[in-house]
Amino acid sequence: MKNRTVEINEVPRLDKWIVLSIQHLFAMFGATILVPMLVGLSPAVALVSSGLGTLAYLLVTRGQIPAYLGSSFAFIMPIIAAMTIGGPEGAMIGSFFAGLVYGVVALIIKATGIHWLMALLPPIVVGPVIMVIGLGLAGVAIDMAMNDADGFYNGTYFSVALITLFITIIASIFFKGFFGLIPILIGIVGGYFVAYFQGLVDFTPVREANWIQAPDFIVPFVTYSPAFSWEIIAIMVPIALVTLSEHIGDQMVLSKVVKRNFIKKPGLHRSIFGDGIATVISSFIGGPPNTTYGENIGVVALTRVFSVFVIGGAATIAIIFGFVGKVSALITTIPTPVMGGVSILLFGIIASNGLRMLIDNNVDIGKKRNLIISSVILVVGIGGAIIQVTDAIEVAGMALATVIGILLNFILPGREKVKDTDAMFDVNKERERNEEAI
Repeated sequence: MKNRTVEINEVPRLDKWIVLSIQHLFAMFGATILVPMLVGLSPAVALVSSGLGTLAYLLVTRGQIPAYLGSSFAFIMPIIAAMTIGGPEGAMIGSFFAGLVYGVVALIIKATGIHWLMALLPPIVVGPVIMVIGLGLAGVAIDMAMNDADGFYNGTYFSVALITLFITIIASIFFKGFFGLIPILIGIVGGYFVAYFQGLVDFTPVREANWIQAPDFIVPFVTYSPAFSWEIIAIMVPIALVTLSEHIGDQMVLSKVVKRNFIKKPGLHRSIFGDGIATVISSFIGGPPNTTYGENIGVVALTRVFSVFVIGGAATIAIIFGFVGKVSALITTIPTPVMGGVSILLFGIIASNGLRMLIDNNVDIGKKRNLIISSVILVVGIGGAIIQVTDAIEVAGMALATVIGILLNFILPGREKVKDTDAMFDVNKERERNEEAI
């Protein structure tokens, strides 16, 4: 017997509300704290920024889209590059301007519609770019899994990473129900215990932390004076094109799951603007850029709990967790090889999702046009190609691959027409007729 559907604006009973919200929190937890740990930002701040960003998103979308926002993997390498130039503060400046891009795109969509954006970012461009995100991070995952703090091979580290990876895979394949939704978290916990018995865990930060403790916020004009940098903007802003395409894909999946055309109502412009607001909020407090999370969309699809109040509950709990000092300190004690072990799987999944986008959209790589576009994007992005604009400005890696992919898509003959979203959501018309009848 199927579970009863909990509708978008339905408020569950309090005990169920809390449990369902915690389930969403666990679904996003592992990936959301992993991003700041990889780039050197505060996981506690990331929890607070994801919660605040999600609440802002729900407000902007008028409480009509059940989506949770967490730390974006697409910005990992750009943040690392930006931090080498301007430190964490520089990365926040880049994140702020990336968020502004969302706002500009949202305004343009509001005025002109979505046809041009769908033409700008078709699957043949977006799929390979997503693959670049995952494969470009492969070296980071292996380095964390295999090497110690000095960069030398460490057999103990690698064994812990492989055991962590194995636990995560077992949880993903064999665990069902609630535990099947949190394989990354299970992998981290299992790997943590293994690392503890290998002497790799130091509980000193947990003992010294207070129960209630403000995260290490990075606030402009309070903790630092913002400094404009064209180089950082050139590194981070183009990545918004990648996350925009991911966002569109998430909205399409959610629309199919909930049987409502969110691209038309409340509108793609509102959901994109919500993403932008969440990223801007994050940049004001020192968190990584936010984006809608596929993990939480999976929870929505599996449980058929569409309530935005459940999503809002998860966001509120995430904010509270960010101010619990013991929890924040415990997160910082997770050894590097444990995070490296889960990263091997996560980054590989990202790359595989790019391949899945090509398959789901019936992109024929046998066509020379598609083969050329995908091949160039992959080599330019993974190879780390750079265009030096000035001594201070360069367009590199993923950003350059995205730009080149867009240009090739427009230049090469045989470009396919953009599909009308109405064709994607025929079921939505039936639902709207039923609602009108009621």
